Amino acid sequence: MESNSENQTKIKLDFKDSKYATGRRKKSIAKVWLKKGTGKIFVNGKNFENYFTRETHKMQILRPFEIINQSTDYDVRSQIIGGGMTGQAGALVHGISRALLKFDENLKPTLRKEKLTTRDSRSVERKKPGRAKARKSFQFSKR
Repeated sequence: MESNSENQTKIKLDFKDSKYATGRRKKSIAKVWLKKGTGKIFVNGKNFENYFTRETHKMQILRPFEIINQSTDYDVRSQIIGGGMTGQAGALVHGISRALLKFDENLKPTLRKEKLTTRDSRSVERKKPGRAKARKSFQFSKR
């Protein structure tokens, strides 16, 4: 017998009349397809609530829809590669926001005010030689 979670991963969605956008954050890249629908969000073939375990990530992903007051008007299908969970959630939000702009250009001031259309260019600072991490030093002993 197949479990219920395996059946969910095999769901084929019809995204023929959808808008495509790419979102990025840290090392993560999210390919996002958005279409009019019922509010379902799929990430790498899974429901986003099963893919992202932290509540903050789930709230962050739903934020673009809540800002425009259309939380159940669009279906989202996305493929995310690279990075960790926080970077992937940020990349998905960026991709969703950019795809929403392709549906309605009038949403740009609203989403831009919340800084959702801008790519967050912050990334991890590199480790320096002679240091424990990027800025952290080893314990100093005078004697």
